[in-house]
Amino acid sequence: MKPYLVVLILSLTLGACRNNDPGKVDKDIAYHCPMQCEGDKTYGQKGSCPICKMDLVKVENKTKERTDRAYSDMSIYNLPSTWTTQNGTDIQLKDLQGDVLVMVMIYTSCKAACPRLVADMRNIEERLPEHSKKNVKMIFVSIDPETDTPERLKAFAQENLMDGDPWLFLRSTEENTREFAAVLSVSYKEISPMDFSHSNIISVFDPNGEMIFQQEGLGVNSDNTVKHINAAVEAM
Repeated sequence: MKPYLVVLILSLTLGACRNNDPGKVDKDIAYHCPMQCEGDKTYGQKGSCPICKMDLVKVENKTKERTDRAYSDMSIYNLPSTWTTQNGTDIQLKDLQGDVLVMVMIYTSCKAACPRLVADMRNIEERLPEHSKKNVKMIFVSIDPETDTPERLKAFAQENLMDGDPWLFLRSTEENTREFAAVLSVSYKEISPMDFSHSNIISVFDPNGEMIFQQEGLGVNSDNTVKHINAAVEAM
């Protein structure tokens, strides 16, 4: 047999062996227990659940799905604005994709409505089942970015025992804040150097960044809000 034919045959054979390697892991495929014995834990290869011993079943790789998903015209992830968290990290709203977002606009020096909105947000979070909480972000957006620096937001988060998941505090420029308030149908007006009048609205967004529900008022019944949050999580 001619040397070049031997090389060609060997190359094809080795290529076929590599493509059929049973130990190769496809990073876009994951497996989990059908009974969810370990919650959302997944494995990179087929096998059986270490707890109930049932065969693992294939699930979609949600990370890849979210990355490839295009935003609709109604998604807040189309907004190009940059926001700063209480930890001083700059993010864009699209960085929050993949979770259900529960948002409210407040300012930390408020002594009237805002403490009640904070209490309403805490009440909503406490009513969520554990499997929903890990797919939800509870977000406070400041309407007073001049006063509410990242340092001030950090102190406020710590004072209210909200400096950690699922809580997030955001601030941006006055222009970006006004634009976002308009998206949420929240109106606010400065009535003194340290005081604002504002709407009392809690908004819920699905993982695509589309608004699905709003709760308006202070201390209102949050049954429908919790219902919409849980439904959005279940649809993920």
